[in-house]
Amino acid sequence: MFTEFTHTLRRMRGAIIGWGIGLFLYGLLMASFFSSMQGMQDFTEMLENYPQEMLAFFPSISEILTPQGYMDTYYFAYMTLIIGIYAIAAGGNLLVADEEKGILDLLIAYPVSRSGFFWGRLASYLVATALILIISWLGWLIPSGNSGLGLDAVQLLRPFLPLFVILVLFGVSALLFSMLLPSSRSAIGLAGALLVINFLLVGLSNINPELQAIYELTPLNFYQGGSAVAGLDWVNLSGLTGISLILSLIAWWLFNRREIRVGGEGGWKLPKLAFGGRKS
Repeated sequence: MFTEFTHTLRRMRGAIIGWGIGLFLYGLLMASFFSSMQGMQDFTEMLENYPQEMLAFFPSISEILTPQGYMDTYYFAYMTLIIGIYAIAAGGNLLVADEEKGILDLLIAYPVSRSGFFWGRLASYLVATALILIISWLGWLIPSGNSGLGLDAVQLLRPFLPLFVILVLFGVSALLFSMLLPSSRSAIGLAGALLVINFLLVGLSNINPELQAIYELTPLNFYQGGSAVAGLDWVNLSGLTGISLILSLIAWWLFNRREIRVGGEGGWKLPKLAFGGRKS
């Protein structure tokens, strides 16, 4: 398990560096802009002229002059969608991508159990996602002394934990879908579509109250975002983590029962339909 963990983590180093540096620079830029926002006391008056349909997608924009409102509006409100691209793609490709390349059967032929193989890869995925967010957090931490945010390292780190939990939830969903659907592409597409729909429901539910009941059942309803600066909601975090664990256990069970393909994408494996009477 440890060997597979380190091997997979090395394979992910490009994504860790690329995504980490990109989000680090973006966080650095946003943190540096906060002090200039403080001089725009009439900004809230300007918001009254913005279309309400657009403001509905940024619930914290009315508190944009506060550290938590600023971080939520300019970073955490849509970061689930941006870095969710990586989380879902990495989760969907975690196992099935090698199967489609025709090398998964060779890898599991080594003296390692399927369970060890599965959990080693999943652990590397979790560590890689965490490292990307830690690098992103440094983008906010380094300029914090001169940014005017007035937040310490722990306060700046808190919103990244709910973000990590949400990313893992959609990532393991893509992993589970890859065990059920014919290809990694279809698994990534389905998980990505669910994330986009959930993101759109954030704003649409504020515009159309009839959608509120549906939105309250979705993962992003339990996502804190920048408001976590003031304190973490451990109940929601535990619930989302528990769902991720259940999805991971189902994916693990399916992987242990899976017939490994020698290459290429699979089919839907629909049952054959027999037409007509039985031949004698």
